[in-house]
Amino acid sequence: MIKYIIQSVTTNDGLTSRLPLAGVRILALEQMQALPYATQLLAHLGADVVKVEPPGSGDSGRGSLPAMTDPDGRKVGATFLRNNLGKRSICVNLKDPRGRELVLDLARHFDVVAENSKAGAMDRLGLGFSDVAAVHPEAIYVSVSGFGNSVPTPYQDWPAYAPVVEAMSGIYEMKRTGDEPPAVAPVGALGDISAALFATIGILAALRHREATGRGQYVDIAMLDAVLAMTDIVTNFWSMGLRKGELGPLIMHGFRAKDGWFILQVGRPQQFMKLVELIGHPEWAADRRFATRQGWVDHLEDLLRPAIENWASGRTKAEASRAMSAVGLAAGRMSAVPRRPAARRPPWLGEHTAEVLSAELGMSDEQLAALRDDGVIA
Repeated sequence: MIKYIIQSVTTNDGLTSRLPLAGVRILALEQMQALPYATQLLAHLGADVVKVEPPGSGDSGRGSLPAMTDPDGRKVGATFLRNNLGKRSICVNLKDPRGRELVLDLARHFDVVAENSKAGAMDRLGLGFSDVAAVHPEAIYVSVSGFGNSVPTPYQDWPAYAPVVEAMSGIYEMKRTGDEPPAVAPVGALGDISAALFATIGILAALRHREATGRGQYVDIAMLDAVLAMTDIVTNFWSMGLRKGELGPLIMHGFRAKDGWFILQVGRPQQFMKLVELIGHPEWAADRRFATRQGWVDHLEDLLRPAIENWASGRTKAEASRAMSAVGLAAGRMSAVPRRPAARRPPWLGEHTAEVLSAELGMSDEQLAALRDDGVIA
């Protein structure tokens, strides 16, 4: 999660803005995680994000488990809760022509229009890049999909979730043993988060480009491309002949302290010298068995691990990590639950429909009621 040091900035018109993306407006036709994580990052940086959800069930991430209950008794799943802080929600039926027109009308008031449906789905609804560009040429249009929209690919029509593109990247094969099945999603939604990060970079670059030229752009993100970039260890190790999940000759392992595990990475001779000094075996710095990095790995289990874990047995994993960090070694405790900073809660389904449509399009209560009665909005 980005931690941004907030400083007040006074603009030429005398107004004071506290976040770098204050004033940037994003209309997000999004679901699950690949795009919602990106727009949440942008919301943390000050962008106003309005999320468009289908009436009824809303973003499919709301249906994930585990879940909590909203004020109306509806279940709200963890995938939604962790990816939609700081946003507003409106419910619009995109399959109704009137719903499509509402979105195009709203698009004129936003800097970025973003979607992460299956490739081609927005074009079929009349809400693709060309449709938005026709009504708002300065808009930045963003698509996040499994395999991209703008370049021909044999996978164009395949639906994709994070594990699909992760498997295709080769990372599952990297750690698979023998004839055992692969461990699916070992680190959570790497395919989603990597795509979200590249989408965020693309949006920021496109905003800068528009400042310079006044023109919008199309940012097209393929989850497979993104996860391939994130899993470069696979191609790098394979190119060097390490095809069975080996890490190479270095210490990059977990060690047990009195309350759990911590991770230590040692890859240089001077780091090894600091390690053996710290754990009470300075003589190992001149021991021929440890003269090479391969020697460290060869004697990890019979000598180094027992010595490290004996040293750590009287310390908590946090204390062990701090002690190693104090002498210049890279170490960190293993945590079960990541901590997140407080932010405005995720929106309830359709919570801001009337607020947004009346403020942006000047719609009256009577107009909103008519659309609600016809199922166009909710």
